[in-house]
Amino acid sequence: MSTTLELNPCVLIIETDEALAQSVSLDLQESGYDTIVAHDSPSGLRHVTERHPALIVVDRMLSGDSGLIFCNHLRNTGARIPVLLMMAKDSVEDRVACIEAGADDYFLKPYRSDDFLKLVKLYLQPETPGNEQLRFGDLILDLSTRQALRNGRAIDLTMKEFELLKYLMEHPREVLTREQILENVWGYDFVGESNVIEVYIRYLRLKIEDEGEKRLIQTVRGVGYVLREA
Repeated sequence: MSTTLELNPCVLIIETDEALAQSVSLDLQESGYDTIVAHDSPSGLRHVTERHPALIVVDRMLSGDSGLIFCNHLRNTGARIPVLLMMAKDSVEDRVACIEAGADDYFLKPYRSDDFLKLVKLYLQPETPGNEQLRFGDLILDLSTRQALRNGRAIDLTMKEFELLKYLMEHPREVLTREQILENVWGYDFVGESNVIEVYIRYLRLKIEDEGEKRLIQTVRGVGYVLREA
């Protein structure tokens, strides 16, 4: 049993609906993952400390505590474990609330196993071998550790922050439209107007310019964004 736990990534599922939790757990196990199931936020946080899962799946609405509050508690502990939020609605407000709570991504109810497992695979895929890096000025992105460095200062990134910065650094000095960013970073188009990209750009800027460094991610008003020195 201990060998299996070492070889297979472990996913923590926090869901009050026991039937849904069981369905998600079985799908994950059939795909080669180990699972832990919790039915409330305190139990979930305890499992995080005791079992150190590789990924967390949490329903936005939990009895006695919401998934958003769970995410906030988790991030306040400094944990950088990827979190996927299960949501019933797909409004702009819901997406932004998901991001601001510290979740890395979300998927929608009703639960569809194929879409869910593709998302899980994205977050649990093996790290890039070797020590490949992207560089732009004094900014370095390490593709194996998924960590950014600026002037020697280590910067931890969520999965989506990493993917967004990676896409920008792969196209330096090239103006990228919002549509290009959505397609290449999120893999799908949002319906209607959304400020999700703006929220992530703001978070990236706060992290990579935390020590007053020169701004690198420039806004091209009405078009999109570009990685270049001012």
